[in-house]
Amino acid sequence: MFTPLRILLQRIVKTGDLCIIDSVGKKHTFGDGTGTRVVARICDKSFEISLALNPALRLGEGYMDGRFVMEAGSIYDFLEVVLSNAETSNYSSRLDGVTKFRLLTKKFAHFNPSGRSHRNVAHHYDIDGRIYDLFLDSDKQYSCAYFDRGIQHLEEAQRAKKRHLAAKLDIRDGQKILDIGSGWGGLGLYLSELGNVDVTGITLSDEQLRTSRDRAQQAGVDDRVHFVHRDYRDLEEKFDRIISVGMFEHVGTVHYGTYFNKIFDLLTDDGVAVIHSIGRFEKPTVTNPFISKYIFPGGYIPALSEVFPAIEKSGLLATDIEILRLHYAETLKRWRRRFCASWPKAVELMDERFCRMWEFYLAGSEAAFRFQHLMVFQIQLAKKVDSLPITRNYMAERELELQKLAGDMPGHRRIAR
Repeated sequence: MFTPLRILLQRIVKTGDLCIIDSVGKKHTFGDGTGTRVVARICDKSFEISLALNPALRLGEGYMDGRFVMEAGSIYDFLEVVLSNAETSNYSSRLDGVTKFRLLTKKFAHFNPSGRSHRNVAHHYDIDGRIYDLFLDSDKQYSCAYFDRGIQHLEEAQRAKKRHLAAKLDIRDGQKILDIGSGWGGLGLYLSELGNVDVTGITLSDEQLRTSRDRAQQAGVDDRVHFVHRDYRDLEEKFDRIISVGMFEHVGTVHYGTYFNKIFDLLTDDGVAVIHSIGRFEKPTVTNPFISKYIFPGGYIPALSEVFPAIEKSGLLATDIEILRLHYAETLKRWRRRFCASWPKAVELMDERFCRMWEFYLAGSEAAFRFQHLMVFQIQLAKKVDSLPITRNYMAERELELQKLAGDMPGHRRIAR
């Protein structure tokens, strides 16, 4: 084995039972032998070298290209052994040369004007939509679920997520609601059923737009639920409520001021917004290079220290903040297992290389939420300090009301106040 790679693994992996078979067939063991053995094979010498020099990118590429092969255990099992150890090792806090360079060029990577934003969205979402049917819930919620009160099933957890967000919006009859980054339309359609409200969902994905409009038409609500292809920066009208789930990660740090200034402009004086986004507990850093190159170009997971200066400058008031810690790890675990269970169908739709890429993306993301200090934040914003009740009790009461009245199910009775 390439000596720097062997030394790197020896420094990181102190517990567990990891075996790496190098390019000449020699076995190397790492850890203290506890737990289930995980075995991986490196298929060529050049990959050993590239893996040691840039593991954050090359591991995923190697797995995707069949140069790094799992012989016992899954790629998630491998990542769990390595990253759970790296979490407490000295190596985890060091910056290699590649990361230092990416930090210096961070602003350029996060420059996302309208045209580039559209291309970035298309890269991930405008693929064969049947891929998402293989692992998402029936409502195609592609963001962190909410595992409330012992919920285990993905469908229930995604319904609970919609309830949780709706409760924070404090929706009332007659309001106009904006959903920024409306996905396949599930959340917008859900909110529209909570009362006599008008919902506008905006997306930059052509594929998602078609699906959303079809769903609204089939539900017979396309007269008051409108899905449009629009960049948030191009909107002008006012809204009483604004919701944005899983979109802020694509804004880019250089545009945070523009983003929150626009939310301020779009909100009515008594308006309320809720922003749901992946975030990090630690200080600002860079996007994982594999994710940036193959999965979410232009994407970035912010630290709260990067978000709040822009909120403060916009004039918006942060009226509530909640951190969801392991909910996304649990969501990703279920997505990964569903995707792997549907592997033959996924290969038929795409190919083996795509499937290995997607499995690595889901496995790596799950491991990151467990061992690399990622979380989800929900920030509630308003213009006026008295736009909402003065305690959080109304959220829990509203959420329980929605649950009791089956407010997350299609066709339920109207329950806005």
